[in-house]
Amino acid sequence: MSDDTRTMHARMLAGETYHADDPQITADVARAGDLQHRLNHLHPAQTDERRALLSELLGTLGEGADVRPPFYCDLGYNLHLGARSFVNYGLQCADVGEIRIGEDVLIGPSVNLLTPTHPVDPESRRAGWEGSEPITIGDNVWLGGGVTVCPGVSIGRNSVVGAGSVVVHDVPADVVVVGNPARVVRHLA
Repeated sequence: MSDDTRTMHARMLAGETYHADDPQITADVARAGDLQHRLNHLHPAQTDERRALLSELLGTLGEGADVRPPFYCDLGYNLHLGARSFVNYGLQCADVGEIRIGEDVLIGPSVNLLTPTHPVDPESRRAGWEGSEPITIGDNVWLGGGVTVCPGVSIGRNSVVGAGSVVVHDVPADVVVVGNPARVVRHLA
């Protein structure tokens, strides 16, 4: 690591390779875990309490946005959810990298948004190095149930990702993609 004196937490936030055993990362994961536990055990009628916990957990919670529990994330503060977006049951966000979700987005049940990366080189992987690549989801996107979005992917505005698809490459605006890997099957504009 040469002359780099930054903490692993600082390296993680900068989007560089890091070791996850940093004390600040460990504390942030514990904080997020506590907030998620509380969120995931609320009565469904406790909407004000749910919104308060989400506001404390997430980096941004847009006006009118809603997340139905259960909800899982690593850190929370790296997740930004735009106004009027709706997240159905079972969203899992591996958010060691930033995840930006636009306005008016619909996210189906059991969706995975995955920012972590690990070295292909077995020695570096064994040595505990990891990294991340951000995910960006444009305004008015619909992710069907069971979709997985991989590290570094951007999904353009108004696009639809069919249920069960695995998105490994950027998706342009105004298209429908389906499959594993997800491919364009229809243009909307």
